Amino acid sequence: MIRAIVSLSILGLTIILLSFGGALPVAAGTGDLLDAEQLTQLQEIENKAFSATNRGNFEAAEDYWTQMLEIMPENPALWSNRGNSRVSQNELEGAIADFDRAIELMPEAPDPYLNRGTALEGLQRYEEAIADYNRVLELEPNDPAAYNNRGNAKAGLGQWEEAIADFQKATELAPQYAFAQANYTLALYQTGQQETAIRSMRALVRKYPKFADMRAALAAALWETGKRGEAESHWVAVTGLDSRYKDLEWVANVRRWPPSMVAALQKFIKLQ
Repeated sequence: MIRAIVSLSILGLTIILLSFGGALPVAAGTGDLLDAEQLTQLQEIENKAFSATNRGNFEAAEDYWTQMLEIMPENPALWSNRGNSRVSQNELEGAIADFDRAIELMPEAPDPYLNRGTALEGLQRYEEAIADYNRVLELEPNDPAAYNNRGNAKAGLGQWEEAIADFQKATELAPQYAFAQANYTLALYQTGQQETAIRSMRALVRKYPKFADMRAALAAALWETGKRGEAESHWVAVTGLDSRYKDLEWVANVRRWPPSMVAALQKFIKLQ
């Protein structure tokens, strides 16, 4: 099995899909090896599942993983991947059950713990999520996704300085990890380091011009500082990239921006 990283970007979190890397030598729950025809069939279904995921059709992806589980019920990657498709549909309790099964089958694999943590966060069970991310880091001490996700969970508990340290570690381990950089930047803003945060927002927007999250944050932050023309210019770009940033409830409860950043965006939207 190999990793296929998928950003659950609306949450600033990362989940991991597991791929068989072109080989499916797993027994079909009976101790018998799969024959060539079964292997070909399963590879085709796996390809459809990843394609559906990439298109955002998570219901279809869940169905494909379920089809594979009917043939290989003892395969932990399939349970973990179906759990991810359920997280993406906000079926969090069902997702946790799938991750539990994946962990039962392969307790030393880090990715199901990481993925279960994202589902626990969705239920605001932050302490349990942190325990899962800690377990990932016991197994993979340099996993940037675990540091980023643990930072999000600590932010959920209001532990902003600890969250900043985790986001910073994630970006050190993976300098191109844009959402870890964004989360770090938003946490800086929350802790009163607005000037540093704005510099970071500008840098991220220059590097990733279509990064709606940072453009929206920069628009709100600039509005707060009185740079209203520049703020409105960034906002025009945001509305063309991702209209969800107009929805304050989504920003606060799904994307989970920090309170001070949400308040700045609220002022911008109401006074614009």
